[in-house]
Amino acid sequence: MFLSHGVLHKPTRMVVLAAIAAALIAAGCGPQALAQQEVASQTYAAEPQLVALPLPEDRGEAKLEQTLKQLGTTASLMTIVAHPDDEDGAMLTSMSRGMGVRCISFTLTRGEGGQNAMTADSYDALGIIRTNELLKADQYYGAKQLWGTEVDFGFSKTQEEAFQKWGHDRVLYDAVLAVRRERPQVIVSTFVGGITDGHGQHQVSGEIAQEVFKAAADPSVFPDQLKPVSQGGLGLQPWQPLAVYSRTPFAPVTDKGMFDYATGKWSPVRFHNYVTGEWSTTVPSSDAQISVGTFDLILGRTYAQIAHEGWGEQKSQYGGANPLLSGPATGSYHLWAVAASGQPTGARDTKTNDSLFLNSKVQIDSSISGLAGLVKAPAPEWLVSGLKDIDNDIRELESKCPCNSGSPVARQLAPVYRMTLALRDKVAGSTLDARGKASLLFELDTKIDQFQSALADALGLDMIAFRNNEPHVQGQGFRGASADESATSVSPGQQLYVQVHASQASSETKLEKVWLESRSGDEWKNSITSGAVNSTGAVSDPVFTVHVADNAQPTAPYFTRPDIEQPYYDVSNPQWRGRSFAPYPLDAWAEFTFDGLPIRIGKVVQTLQHVTGPGGFYEPLVVTPAVGVSIDPRARILPLDGSALPVRVTVHTQGAADGTVSLKLPVGWRSEPPQAEFHRKVAGDTDAIMFSVTPATAQTGAYSIKAVVQSGGNSYEAGWQRIGYPGLRPYNQYLPAEFKTRKVDVKLAPGLRVGYVMGPGDLVPEAMEGMGITPRLLSNADLAGGDLSAYNVIVVGIRAYSVRPELAKAQPRLEEFVRNGGTLIVQYQSNTFPAPLPLSMGSRLPERVVNEDAAVKLLDPSNSLVNFPNKIAAADFEGWVEERGHGFLDSWDRGYTALTETADPGQDAQRGGLLVTREGKGTYIYVAYALYRQLPELVPGAYRILANLLSAGKDASANQ
Repeated sequence: MFLSHGVLHKPTRMVVLAAIAAALIAAGCGPQALAQQEVASQTYAAEPQLVALPLPEDRGEAKLEQTLKQLGTTASLMTIVAHPDDEDGAMLTSMSRGMGVRCISFTLTRGEGGQNAMTADSYDALGIIRTNELLKADQYYGAKQLWGTEVDFGFSKTQEEAFQKWGHDRVLYDAVLAVRRERPQVIVSTFVGGITDGHGQHQVSGEIAQEVFKAAADPSVFPDQLKPVSQGGLGLQPWQPLAVYSRTPFAPVTDKGMFDYATGKWSPVRFHNYVTGEWSTTVPSSDAQISVGTFDLILGRTYAQIAHEGWGEQKSQYGGANPLLSGPATGSYHLWAVAASGQPTGARDTKTNDSLFLNSKVQIDSSISGLAGLVKAPAPEWLVSGLKDIDNDIRELESKCPCNSGSPVARQLAPVYRMTLALRDKVAGSTLDARGKASLLFELDTKIDQFQSALADALGLDMIAFRNNEPHVQGQGFRGASADESATSVSPGQQLYVQVHASQASSETKLEKVWLESRSGDEWKNSITSGAVNSTGAVSDPVFTVHVADNAQPTAPYFTRPDIEQPYYDVSNPQWRGRSFAPYPLDAWAEFTFDGLPIRIGKVVQTLQHVTGPGGFYEPLVVTPAVGVSIDPRARILPLDGSALPVRVTVHTQGAADGTVSLKLPVGWRSEPPQAEFHRKVAGDTDAIMFSVTPATAQTGAYSIKAVVQSGGNSYEAGWQRIGYPGLRPYNQYLPAEFKTRKVDVKLAPGLRVGYVMGPGDLVPEAMEGMGITPRLLSNADLAGGDLSAYNVIVVGIRAYSVRPELAKAQPRLEEFVRNGGTLIVQYQSNTFPAPLPLSMGSRLPERVVNEDAAVKLLDPSNSLVNFPNKIAAADFEGWVEERGHGFLDSWDRGYTALTETADPGQDAQRGGLLVTREGKGTYIYVAYALYRQLPELVPGAYRILANLLSAGKDASANQ
């Protein structure tokens, strides 16, 4: 079915091919059973490895030891949380690496509404970043990652608000889909589904984790998931988890009640069991205590330390994490419900409840023998005895470890692997009940994959595939392409070379075949150009010439939404729902044999990049169109002086290309030039192509301008950008080449010279440019010793005090700047920061107002800051997106004047959102309102407010 040359087929990986057929015949399976095996095997589709270079914990003897733990158990666990970084990584690491539990992490959102300490990307681009960050963290946890279709719409204070945005059934659908696909024995949530969880989205994840316990097993719930694929369904079966837990509440529960950090309020103690429907006025009990501080002699660290390093990879949220010291650590979990088949049936020592699978209230059979319980009783004797034999042999082998003997371990694994293959064949051809049969095949296929992994580790088998710039084998020092985007991608119809490097450390193995496979569904043709598959050599390096399908689709997110106001994603392919991303377009496979048994290794084809400093690194090969077009910036208000609107267009080509660019304009608008040509001899970006756009005489409301490229007989109206940062695997986001603009009635004081202290990133400087100001981004050297008198306004970007420690060191210079007549504007910060007069955010989380429509009251309507040069009124707070703001101050010196008041329902009045004080000849302003979110969306009031802040030092009446 898969060829080493010719047409590449669709992604239906068969684990058992001709070599397995020989093994089955040797094991006593006749031709009829073999035919059944081949048909059934097509349902098993373990994916190729995406990570080119695994962590040290996942190599060699350490990996083998962990895989043998996995082989000896069928224990499985799914954790359900709301956002990346909500997961209990220490528990997952302890389960997966310490106990061999198959762990899955299901995360409702991709963290689109969170903060970004690394780049200026926000919303869906931030979601891509946080997706890849969590995938990196999962490598440490040893967990598989699944996702919901919900979008993090920003901080929510109540469960009700989150459900109102997402829809209860949408969230439950995603959770049921994940559980039915992965069949976990145990479900664990970080949250309990109540106000001690704080964030309303946290509360939703806690509730859904319990509700899915019953819903996934009910065939009347979302029956479309159970229909065969041929009938438009997903071909799944109902699944009943055996126990559901959550972490015990982490927020305080005292005589005062329970604390809700989302609102800062105390409430009576009430916890809801969403499985039974019961309410309790007592704190959920601690029914299992998992030691996550255990030191693993093979891995050389505690599970908590490994997990903490992974959690620290989620840098956009926190900027990284400090190393964790070793030492005892425990996680405490409350049991909400247990299925009948998971309840204890006999006496057990209950002095320690140190397991989620076996404690005083739960007794889950996670042995291979226990798989017989998946089918309707009575299970046939051939199944019971077959599972028992496999179970006993694996336990005997595991008892002899540590396993550092290579081939001898492989020789002990081989007969058990052969038995497993034969038993799977018999199950596939049996008349067992459909639900039980599906579950058995799922578990046996998991074991087959684990056997292959263990044998590969024991025998020193390795493979990696990457794009090669030449049609012949490169040496060990191969540098790859330069680190530009064209090297990481190919376009439809393009030809490329792929080198597959396969090695074997044992003379007892043979490399039988190497091939490429496209999962895009398109016809990618390939053939071996140089090198050969050397079945006995230690290393083989065949190079394939590959022709990208003429209709190959771009490697793009399958999850999109029309605008940031939609709180969930649309899905382009139902089969991909729940995945991190659509499959990468090209995979490589190598099949080795040992003792007549096949061992397959699959890897996503990579591109090898090289940059000065970090050196070489791998990125997956992706498909992009031959031409892309973008407009930067993507939004800007019409010039305040009535001049023409500049529109900057960039064309990106994947090779030599010629063409034209023109703009689609609103009726009555015109551009100069009407059309522009471009000529590219090599891949890369064109120089900026500038258009000068003159609007029609009268303009009201918002307008859209689109760029269109004609090249090679094709039309292009979209482009892509690589989303990520150094050290994080990037992913392309596709955006239409669209520019949004509107006329805003805003006045600005003349002669403003603005310096901007950028924090982790925002688009406020671009908004200023649209107002006719060109701010200078101040460097650390500027802050430390530059001439600040060159500016009459300095603006501090969001969270800048948290990510630029040199800013606090420069505070005396900034305060001198104010005293000498300058205006210093500080946008929202995440914790208390230095200021001319004392101010504070308090000891708990900074206050925020999440309702973007919350009423705003002007406390001092006569203050010049809300009157010059624009009179600020209630209308200026209309049409806001996502939130009013955060980082509202709790207390401040009486020398400050609070100008506004706002609050969410039930929240204390927040007056710390806009404060001003006069110091010497100048003005100091703190603004917690989320102007940085409103300005890119062209919200008129945000521009008027910003204009007044920037103009504060120019109002003569305010300084008299």
